[in-house]
Order: sequence, then structure tokens, then C-alpha cells
Amino acid sequence: MDDGDDLDPWPRVLISNRQDRPVDEEALRALARDTLRGEGIDRAELSVSFVEQDEIAGLHERFMDEAGPTDVLSFPLDDVDEADVRLLGDVVVAPAEAAVNNPADPEAELRLLLVHGILHLLGYDHEDHGARTRMWERQERYSGVRAP
Repeated sequence: MDDGDDLDPWPRVLISNRQDRPVDEEALRALARDTLRGEGIDRAELSVSFVEQDEIAGLHERFMDEAGPTDVLSFPLDDVDEADVRLLGDVVVAPAEAAVNNPADPEAELRLLLVHGILHLLGYDHEDHGARTRMWERQERYSGVRAP
């Protein structure tokens, strides 16, 4: 995992890329930081994993009790470590599923999914219309992508 070289390392974004599709890790790290900063999160750490479909399918079944792959999962931690860094949790994204969702622009879909996962870690949801509208507005603002 690498948190990149940045003069202002906060928030720290650790990336693990365990899949074969090309992913612009630095651009996605910058997007994650911009999203967190936009939400007022500074001294914090976020883990992001890009995984194959079989890995996310296993996580989806184990933690959500739903069979088959999904595109993004969020695992909130929201703890504070001994250095007073807020540990937000993990966002797991399957780039192959992003390509299925949006074959014309899988990179845009990756941006949307990453922001979606981060917003879930921060407590946003889309269960009712009002919450969905707020979440979708933020997703679009940060990712530059309009959700379907």
C-alpha cells in the first residue's frame, strides 16, 4: 500500500490494487482526498482497495449476505489511532464491475463508485428520497459524474 507523495498528506489515502485492469491510482487518490476535504475531513486515513470480481463477490456474500459481485462496498471503522488520526475505514471497488456498469466510460464509473463508497463511510445513504438526493448531489459534485 502506498499513500503517495504529497506535501500535505492529509487526509491519507492508502491504496491496494489487487486486480489487473488499468487504474489511475494517483488521480483516484487525489479524488478521494478532495472528497474528504470537501466534507471537512482532514487528519484522517482511508483505505481503498481495487479488487477482482471474485474477491468482491466473496465480500458481498460474507458481509451483505448477497450472492454475486457488486461494484463497491464500504466498511466503516471510524476510530482514532494513538496518533489522533481518524481511521475512516475501507472502500472496496471492483473495476471490472465498473466497466460492466458503464462500458463507454469505465474511468468515470470508477470515480463515481469511489466517491459513493467514501460518502457511505461518512454516514450518507440512499434509502429514502431526501437522503438519496443529498448523496447524489455530493457524488456528482466530487466525481463530476451524474448517477443514473
